[in-house]
Amino acid sequence: MKIASIQVEIKDSESKNDRIDRVESMIDQLKGQDLIILPETWATGYFSFDRYMDESEEINGDFVQRFSSKAREIHSYLFAGSFIERNNGKYFNTSVLFSPEGKLIGTYRKMHLFQYGSKEGQILTRGNEITVVDTDFGIVGLSTCYDLRFPELYRAEVDLGAEMLLVTSAWPHRRLEHWKLFNAVRALENQCFLISSNCVGTTQDVLLGGHSQVVDPWGIVVASGGEEETVIKTEIDPTQIASIRDVFPNLKHRVINRQKNV
Repeated sequence: MKIASIQVEIKDSESKNDRIDRVESMIDQLKGQDLIILPETWATGYFSFDRYMDESEEINGDFVQRFSSKAREIHSYLFAGSFIERNNGKYFNTSVLFSPEGKLIGTYRKMHLFQYGSKEGQILTRGNEITVVDTDFGIVGLSTCYDLRFPELYRAEVDLGAEMLLVTSAWPHRRLEHWKLFNAVRALENQCFLISSNCVGTTQDVLLGGHSQVVDPWGIVVASGGEEETVIKTEIDPTQIASIRDVFPNLKHRVINRQKNV
């Protein structure tokens, strides 16, 4: 399975439409990939809180329509990252997954809104639904940035059958070591592949961390980006998940989970 994680640079001088055009050009160079993943609120810029409402869209708006068409055009699964969704007077940090036919097959509204030096929790409404999606390469769980600090979300996704965890993010550089740690640990403890996409660049005086990763079910980083805009490409074998879980079945040895079901 061929994977590409696009690590997008956020430039405050760049408009939403210009950034979308630029990223679409990057995607055009990735035909033949089975899965392409993008960062969190990359079109608007996560820390551009003053742009959230003006650049928000409904779920059937231009952002979704454009990336539906792009997924169909290159015939790849496309996790287009997240955008600011407007719905009945509320605003959400919503990520979207498209099939190779361009169908919107997964939406996830960020459950854990970041409120440390961030206005996200003041402007947006948190989601309340866990999202897993059945694909040709297995069941994937969707999550966003700050979610990484909450292991119960990922364990719930695994309980719903997740074998691969997709993380869209705008994680700051000042907590880069946390990012690296959580990427590895969430993959390891859940015996899943984890694929993340993080932003880079300096936006609103915040340096973003980059280091998008692909981590295997043993917690080993098999591919990683640096701190510049780039595309991380690698190949993985999803059949490894079942064999690893069979050889080292720690998910079956959970005592607390079993006690709840007694």
